[in-house]
Amino acid sequence: MRPPGPLLRIPYTNPLPSPTIHPPFASTLPGAVSALSSFLLDPASSLNPKTVILTGAGLSVASGLADYRGTNGTYRVNKTYRPIYYHEFTASHAARKRYWARSFLGWSNLSKAQPNSSHYAIRDLAKLGLISSVITQNVDSFHPKAHPEVKTLELHGYLRAATCLSCGGEYDRNEFQKELARLNPRWDSFLQKVLMTGALETEDPVEKQRRGVIMNPDGDVEVPDAPYTTFRYPACPSCLAKPPDAVGTDGKKGIVEVDADGAWGGNSNAGILKPAVVLFGESIAERVKEAAEDAVDEAGRMLVLATSMATYSAWRLVKRAKDRGMPVAVVNMGGVRGDDVFFKDLEPEQDGSQGVRTEVPTQSLLPALVQELQRSQSRVFGSPAEIAKFEQGNRAIFKDMLS
Repeated sequence: MRPPGPLLRIPYTNPLPSPTIHPPFASTLPGAVSALSSFLLDPASSLNPKTVILTGAGLSVASGLADYRGTNGTYRVNKTYRPIYYHEFTASHAARKRYWARSFLGWSNLSKAQPNSSHYAIRDLAKLGLISSVITQNVDSFHPKAHPEVKTLELHGYLRAATCLSCGGEYDRNEFQKELARLNPRWDSFLQKVLMTGALETEDPVEKQRRGVIMNPDGDVEVPDAPYTTFRYPACPSCLAKPPDAVGTDGKKGIVEVDADGAWGGNSNAGILKPAVVLFGESIAERVKEAAEDAVDEAGRMLVLATSMATYSAWRLVKRAKDRGMPVAVVNMGGVRGDDVFFKDLEPEQDGSQGVRTEVPTQSLLPALVQELQRSQSRVFGSPAEIAKFEQGNRAIFKDMLS
């Protein structure tokens, strides 16, 4: 059973005020490309010339995933939705059944989704030497897939693994999915039927509901009137083999009991597996907070992409950048938390080097920005073929010198 009402307030579920565009010409695609080019290339900053990027759920919408606060975001189209709370997951066996049942239904589609043009454009910006690192609030692992060579910090964790609340061990989510299917054959049969209808593949939230499912962010699939209490999930295999000596602040001995099939239950108080994400109401690990702060401090600019910054964990990083005197650029459809804080001191006639605010969609803006910057680099340094020929000539000269 769920508690009668939320114990924590979900911030900014209603639309935020529309932004003021900076510079004004950044309201169009060419204007936004020009402004962001000036932003990324401005030589005046006394800080590190490279840019740290912060991304949010809107970046993955073009990959077919739901977001929270966008035009078709879950908080707008599904007014009854609220995410599971950390205290709820840890304290309630029934809540965990409900979570893992819905995650089981959503994982097949989520695991097949791929990075989109925005993720690959970030890769290309890094190849141009403009990006120091990426901080993402997203848990879909698209950034590591699209640009593994770019340092990426996953602020809120990742769905590609489950982690044990007792021993901290991690388990591959695909293998965990197979175990859920084994423990829940009827649910697995239902999932295969849902997949055959294509209900999880359409991006239209109304069409999804017509087909009997509601697709929420982070692979959460809601089926009205589904028998969640029948769902079973496995125990941590490490804790099952060797229960922890003590659990919680009271120091009780760890107990991990399973049924005949290996499903967690009975009098267990340990060996609980949760997604390796920061659930709502859960604290971000100190090492992650420190790494995020270091990523900001190591850069000279911050580019914010496709997030309303409604969560404080993201907003505080942008505020940190602003307080350090770093120029800030925000690309987001709709308002963001603290728009006025980040852009109130810009000169009216600045070209984008001091800061940028635009609503041009990232999936069209970022690839166009990369093309413009590549052309600019070619004009300065020559084409890639010319650069390669120059480097080959240098190698030949050095070889002669050493012979």
